[in-house]
Amino acid sequence: MDAMTGAPSETFGLHHELLTLHLRHTFTIARSSEDIARTLLLRVSVDGLEGLGESSPVGRYSESAELVAQQLDRVNLADANPWHFDTVLDRVARDQRGAMCALDIALHDLAGKRLGVPVYQMLGLDPALARQTSFTIGIADIETMLTKAREALHLPIFKVKIGKGNEIETLEALRSVYSGTIRVDANEAWTPEQAVKALREIDRLDIEFCEQPIKAGHPEQLRFVRERSPIPIVVDEDCRTLEDIAPLHGCVDGINIKLVKCGGMREAVRMIHAAHALGMKVMIGCMIESSILCTAAAQLTPLVEYADVDGPLLITDDPYQGVAYDGAQLRLPDAPGLGVRPRSAA
Repeated sequence: MDAMTGAPSETFGLHHELLTLHLRHTFTIARSSEDIARTLLLRVSVDGLEGLGESSPVGRYSESAELVAQQLDRVNLADANPWHFDTVLDRVARDQRGAMCALDIALHDLAGKRLGVPVYQMLGLDPALARQTSFTIGIADIETMLTKAREALHLPIFKVKIGKGNEIETLEALRSVYSGTIRVDANEAWTPEQAVKALREIDRLDIEFCEQPIKAGHPEQLRFVRERSPIPIVVDEDCRTLEDIAPLHGCVDGINIKLVKCGGMREAVRMIHAAHALGMKVMIGCMIESSILCTAAAQLTPLVEYADVDGPLLITDDPYQGVAYDGAQLRLPDAPGLGVRPRSAA
């Protein structure tokens, strides 16, 4: 690559491999449970430098690590210019957001390494403004959830998965041992009427907001819930890409952006600015994923109000080291690119 002319390299290569990540505890939400997560690691190489990307495919959108691998194998980058992010990403089909995410993150990592600066500096962001992350407690019996809570009492923000019944007793029990901030996530479990009833009942337990109380795809039903709920409403499954934001205006208080849902950092930045322009707050979230994808997400938290970037805290065998956790405070690496490196080399 000629840095002055931007001429494309003759050695633009893609290589991928599957990662299997083991969870500390069985992770249960309203619609599923898992003990392991499979993600896809992508390496993009140009003239001897390598950018790392990752995709943590979302089963709800009929994606898997194996499918993302197949999609990336069909991407032709023979004459691509790695500085032209949007042009390169346009070679991935618009509905293949998991594949797009891996490529987007690898391009950002590669560009930062070539320039010798962290990604947050490329984006003009102040790392001191990175957010505190919540820590997720999955659904289980009350004693098991209390055990998980006691292990994490030093953390200031819990995100508690609910939606399988027994919410009142569960949250009362957690409040008996924990005085920090609690957010709840129903993962589409309720009808609008059930949501209003439950949110009114748990309001006395000092809940910061509720994420995705009802099935996605019904903005007017969200408006119904929001107008009757004493607790603010944030959506996740209802907001995948930029096009989803405008229909949510006036129906919710905020959105949860996940890089693997939207297609990477460039789309996420567009979504953040659009949501803020419409008066919505923004949370940067994650799936069960390694420090590669979570470090990319953490780089954007200076732009938003909330963070839920706890993937590395939920697994036992993260093969990479990147974003650091000072309690719940996200600390961004100051190395070029994402600042991620293999844990064995740390």
